[in-house]
Amino acid sequence: MTEIDYKLAFELAPIGMVLSRNRTMVDCNERVCDMFGTSREQLIGQTFQLLYPSADEYERTGQRIAPILNAKGVYADDRVMKRVDGRFKGETFWCHVTGRALNRQAPHEAGIWTFEDLSASRPVKAELTAREREVAAHLMGGLTSKEIGRALAISHRTVEIYRAKLMRKYKASTTADLVHKLMAGG
Repeated sequence: MTEIDYKLAFELAPIGMVLSRNRTMVDCNERVCDMFGTSREQLIGQTFQLLYPSADEYERTGQRIAPILNAKGVYADDRVMKRVDGRFKGETFWCHVTGRALNRQAPHEAGIWTFEDLSASRPVKAELTAREREVAAHLMGGLTSKEIGRALAISHRTVEIYRAKLMRKYKASTTADLVHKLMAGG
């Protein structure tokens, strides 16, 4: 029986993969580099903040996912990320992110993360604020305003204000229409 070369499998995986310690990237594969338009050398030793549209989103996401990683050991969501370099430097795109904590008691201590670029099926077209991106991601996940409010630690009325802003930006007449347009990028 042929031995599996796990390093080669990691390197050539069809999905972006990152190994982390304390929210710092310690290794990544080629697909992550291609997706974010950068090199392994530019990513290794950097925090994930480099991949977020803003420092605020990086901080809030870390705070939000820690208790979930602590309780379940895994976390997944769709979020807007940012390309680092190359001809698309600074471009934002929808990305499906999944992570596993190696130690649930210290969820950010060490982890394995996957990144899937959703831009082909869900381009980012409207200029959105950090909070609008978070609300949009939860709306696409099928959450109600109350559930989004709990997830983001804001009131459901505040969520409704952001949803109304999103509806104006996307020229949507209903929440279902908004979700459809967000999913289509339109």
